[in-house]
Amino acid sequence: MRITGGEPCLRSDVTDIIKQCKTTLGIEKVAITTNGFNLFNKIDEFYSAGLDALNISIDSLNPSMFKLITGHDKLTHILKGIDWAIELGIKDIKINAVLAKQFNKNQLNDFLDWVKHKKVTVRFIELMETGNGTTFFEQNHLSGQSVKTQLLAQGWLQVVRGKLNGPAEEFCHPDFAGRIGLIMPYSKDFCKSCNRLRVSSLGKLHLCLFAEQGINLRAH
Repeated sequence: MRITGGEPCLRSDVTDIIKQCKTTLGIEKVAITTNGFNLFNKIDEFYSAGLDALNISIDSLNPSMFKLITGHDKLTHILKGIDWAIELGIKDIKINAVLAKQFNKNQLNDFLDWVKHKKVTVRFIELMETGNGTTFFEQNHLSGQSVKTQLLAQGWLQVVRGKLNGPAEEFCHPDFAGRIGLIMPYSKDFCKSCNRLRVSSLGKLHLCLFAEQGINLRAH
C-alpha cells in the first residue's frame, strides 16, 4: 500500500493514516511518496507508526539546480531526512528523478557517486507528455534507453524483476551499495505487466494514472 498525493505530508493526520494502514488485515507493506521537505521532522513518528518504505522526489543533487526546479532551497534538509531514515532502519528507500534535457541531462554521474556508498535506489523517470505540455515535452524528453545503454557499458547488471515489483527496470553493480532504476513509459510493452491500482482521495478506483474515469468505491 502506497500513500501518495499531491503531498501527503501536508495532512496533519498522515501518521494516523500510516498506522491504520499498517494494522489493516491484508496490508503487508506501507510506503509513502513525498517531496521530503518535512521528512526530517516527521520520519521518527512515521517509522513508529509502521512505515516500511519511502519514495522521495529529488530531480537534482546540485543545490542550485534543485532550487531552480522546485523553487525551494531545501536539498540539504531533504538529504538529512533520508540519512536519518536509513539510520532508523528503513531499508526500502527510492529516489525519483524525472529526466529533462534542459535541467538534469548531465547529472547522472552525480547520482551514481551518491549511491556508491548509500543503500538507496535512484529511479530515473522518463518525462511524459500530458495536457498542454507538448512544447515542454519536445524540448526536454530524454529516453531512458540512453541511460540504460550507459549503465550497461559501465558494468551495471539488470536485476530480474519480481512479480510484485513495480514498472522500473533495476540495475545493480558489485562496487555500489545502491541501485539505479529506470521507468520508461514509452518502451515496448510497458503497460503489459502493470500491477498497480489507485484509489483517489474521493474514493474512486483508477486502473491507470491517466484514466479520466474511475469506479466509485463509496457507492459499493
